[in-house]
Amino acid sequence: MYAVEAVKSRLESLTGFGRPSAKEVKKRLKQSKPRAKLFDDDKVVPNNPNLPFIHYPKVASLSGLQDPAALFERLFKTNGWTDAWRNGIYDYVHYHPRTHEVLGIARGHARVRFGGKKGTSLRLAAGDVVILPAGTGHQALKASKDLLVVGAYPRSGKYDEYEGSREEHKKALRMIPKVRLPTKDPVFGRTGALKRLWKRRHRGTT
Repeated sequence: MYAVEAVKSRLESLTGFGRPSAKEVKKRLKQSKPRAKLFDDDKVVPNNPNLPFIHYPKVASLSGLQDPAALFERLFKTNGWTDAWRNGIYDYVHYHPRTHEVLGIARGHARVRFGGKKGTSLRLAAGDVVILPAGTGHQALKASKDLLVVGAYPRSGKYDEYEGSREEHKKALRMIPKVRLPTKDPVFGRTGALKRLWKRRHRGTT
């Protein structure tokens, strides 16, 4: 399924067919109170000591779209989050120490744990968006067969995938603080919650 989705994305990118207009993307966004949380370093997954994980529940209306993944691709790219892919979410704990990541749920649903084995488990469904600051552990615990996720990254980041070895952990602690802040929230651009929440240094949930 994911190979077919990759081909579809490539063809749409080349031809423009099936891509929603900027006007339609904006029309389908809904006000969604962001949920933010900082995760502790569990000595396996470092997480991010300063920038909270952000969850926009049901922020996009996808009903009736021929290709809901295309909406997220256009939305993220408009706001400077690029290198988009279509896939699921890996079923093992992993994190990215040199880039932030955004995930939009285009189809299906999944139970995903963020923050490592001592983190928080969330049920994500079509229309949800989560923003992972560099270092944030994530793992799909259970997923529907039709799960389709669109991921993207700020242009300033560099993709690495770490899975939790001690040596990786030591390196990641040096890398994470050096990752630049994105210029825009991947969903709401300059008016999004990311610009406000990622300037703070706090603990807990808002």
